[in-house]
Amino acid sequence: MTDRLNNHAVLAENLTKKFGDFMAVDHINFIIRRGQIFGFLGPNGAGKTTTIRMLLGLLRPTSGMATVLGYDIVRQSEEIRKRIGYMSQRFSLYNDLTVSENLNFYAGTYGVRGDRLCKRKGIILRMAGLEGRERELTKNLSGGWKQRLALGTAIIHEPEMLFLDEPTAGVDPISRRAFWDLLYELAESGTTIMVTTHYMDEAEHCQSLAFIQQGCIVAQGSPQEIKETKMRGQVLEVDCDYPDAAVLALRELGLFEEVALYGALIHVVTNDAQAHEETIRKTLRERGVALRTMNLIAPSLEDVFISSAKEVQRGSE
Repeated sequence: MTDRLNNHAVLAENLTKKFGDFMAVDHINFIIRRGQIFGFLGPNGAGKTTTIRMLLGLLRPTSGMATVLGYDIVRQSEEIRKRIGYMSQRFSLYNDLTVSENLNFYAGTYGVRGDRLCKRKGIILRMAGLEGRERELTKNLSGGWKQRLALGTAIIHEPEMLFLDEPTAGVDPISRRAFWDLLYELAESGTTIMVTTHYMDEAEHCQSLAFIQQGCIVAQGSPQEIKETKMRGQVLEVDCDYPDAAVLALRELGLFEEVALYGALIHVVTNDAQAHEETIRKTLRERGVALRTMNLIAPSLEDVFISSAKEVQRGSE
């Protein structure tokens, strides 16, 4: 056990949380290595936030165990809180305080004062691109700048690990990319990061992932490992005119695991792509839809995620 605690930032074994008869988190097991960016993916209500709240010591597990930075989440939650940072999608900032005052307030809650506070504020303001905005009221900042400030308040005390719960929800794509650049810098400096997200492009950049559905982890590993081992079926990518009409026509056949739009393209998931190519061509031709290209491609994380969700749904039924 000691070696595992030293090597891993988070170790969860059969971690479970029930609310009455409702199973919110169902005997999950996962490991986060120190210095790793770990992505936790799942739809609303899947158990992501409940899991994080247990790891932070805010909710007591019904059963199972977990450690964070070597400390037990039930018996040593205060030790954990001293060493971690937390940022939620609601950005826990005080809008009537300035950028500098928000940093001062959160620094004070962690006992960061004097010369150390001055040094940390300088580092964070430069890192987040907030130099020159120190006296600006937080309520006047755009969503992207608030996001950077919220990250700054979460790392003012130099935590060993960061928990980020949907930190980029509702933020524009350019701000999302800039925010992730900051996360990569933190990870390279040795900070361990656990982040929940529903953006698949962000998930691709995590070193390790876990998919959670209805409280159960249904897939985990690196993005490449998950795509190689967890996909049910093959993926045909279809480029055609009138993709909305094409999706409806292909779904009506009832032959495929999934038919979904990906921008202007269609992904058709089937157990035998070659056997169904002519059927797809014929169906589109009969509906007056011009087919430009149809190719067998490697599955995306979104393909795997949808496939995993359908598998869980079938199991429940």
